[in-house]
Formats: sequence, C-alpha cells, structure tokens
Amino acid sequence: MEDEKVIFRCFASGSSGNCYYLGTPTQGILIDAGISARAISKHLRGMRLDFSNILGVLVTHDHADHIRAVDAIGERMHVPIFATRAIHEGIGRNYGVKEKLRTSKRYFEKEEEWQLRDFTINTIQVSHDATECLSYIIDFRGQRFMIVTDCGEPNQMLEEYIATSNHLVIEANHDEQMLLNGPYPTYLKERILSPRGHQSNVMCGKLLQRNYHDKLYNIWLCHLGRENNDPEVAFGTVGQALLDVGVVPGKDVFLMPLERTTPSPTFVLEDTIITKEQIYHYDS
Repeated sequence: MEDEKVIFRCFASGSSGNCYYLGTPTQGILIDAGISARAISKHLRGMRLDFSNILGVLVTHDHADHIRAVDAIGERMHVPIFATRAIHEGIGRNYGVKEKLRTSKRYFEKEEEWQLRDFTINTIQVSHDATECLSYIIDFRGQRFMIVTDCGEPNQMLEEYIATSNHLVIEANHDEQMLLNGPYPTYLKERILSPRGHQSNVMCGKLLQRNYHDKLYNIWLCHLGRENNDPEVAFGTVGQALLDVGVVPGKDVFLMPLERTTPSPTFVLEDTIITKEQIYHYDS
C-alpha cells in the first residue's frame, strides 16, 4: 500500500540550513529544522503533508543552521522537539531561537534506545564543536536509516553503526585544497579542519571504504560547503574511494550529493539501491 512505503527527502543541507524528512507518505519525523518554518511548511505541502503529520523534530545539535525554526514549529505548530538535556540547554542559550521552548520540549538520553511510535531511535555522540552533537540511527519498517550531518572525525561507534545501516546520510563538507586556497579567514579554516570541525570529502571516502557492506544500499552526501566544495567534486572523490575497494556507484550502491538549498526528490527506501522508479519529484 502507498502509505506503507518508507520515504526520505532532504529539504536543505548545508551551512545555510538543514532539514530532512523520514517516514511514510502520510506521517513522519523531521531531523533538524534549520530553515524557516515557512519553507518547511511549503515543502511539506508539496508532499501533501503539513505539521499535523509530523510526529516530532529530532535535533542533532544546537547550531543555528540546525535549529532555526524549532521555536515556531514547537511552540506554534505544537510539534514535539526531541533532544538531550544538553542540546536543549544549548537551544535555550542560542539567540537565533527567539521563542523559548516550553510545552514542546522533549528529552531523551543519548546512546539509549527509545521509541517514537513505529520509529526505533538510537543516538551516538559525534565530534563537533557544539554543546553536544548526535548522529541518529533510526529503524523503521525493516529499514535502518543513519544520518551524520556534522562530524570532525569518526569514532568506533559511528563506524559500527555505518556497518549495520541500509541508508546513510553522511557529511562530505569540503575539499581540503578548495578550503585552504579559498577566501575563509585562517581561524575558520582551522576550525573546519580540526577534529571537532567538519568531515572532508577524503575523510568521508575513507570512512565508507572501511565500513561499506552489501546491505548499505544508498548513500547521500550532506552538508557540502558553498565556498569549499562542489557536488561534482564531492561525488568524484567519494565515488573514486569506493571504486578503489571495488564498490561501483550506481551498481553496488546509490551515491548522491544533496543540494544545499534545493529540496531533493523523495526517495522510496527498500532493500535495494535507488532506481528511477523509487524517486518522486515535487513542485516545491
């Protein structure tokens, strides 16, 4: 049945804002809300959904490009905002969040499994210079979906979960030479390159080399930098890393960079790599 399909869509991915939908054509969750509530509402309407169809927002960390709309969505649209106590405290201190979260605030403990309706959710802490930063591993209707939006360097738990996931959204933030030769000031380059900064295309490729398995069907590259990366460069670097260990993008795995500000198509997640029949396009 149509409403039993598992679907994924990216609304935005990058330093200007991040927001992702996972669920079915009738109900789901958002991961981060770093673009305006109006933009999120528009993209949901294009899928014939609205905020009443959203069970909750799962927050990865308290940087503005991940939480810009949590106040409007939580307090005005009455959608629960899920985060650890540390992340909620960070949200409360962030001046970009104009309205404090009160009735919409929901807590969970990191690295402890919990349920949101039919979604089984696990988290691990990753290395990034936020109050606390999490990767989400979500089991839903037989599919394991993992998202790692910001990660300065991987840890063992992260690698172990990649090795059990079917669908992966993973940061490929920058090309190191583009960053080093680009316009950013030295302090910002050093922050991005630090162990608590962002993952490069090369680091992403090596991480996937170490942890690819034949049930990892689909990989989306996220959080690409505007000044320091390019979708073709990211795809080429990560794709070549996979080829170097005998994994052919398009044959053994679906590989796609996500656009920074343009919503992606909607993808149907099954026990296979994405095909044209599993991609839906919307006007929004």
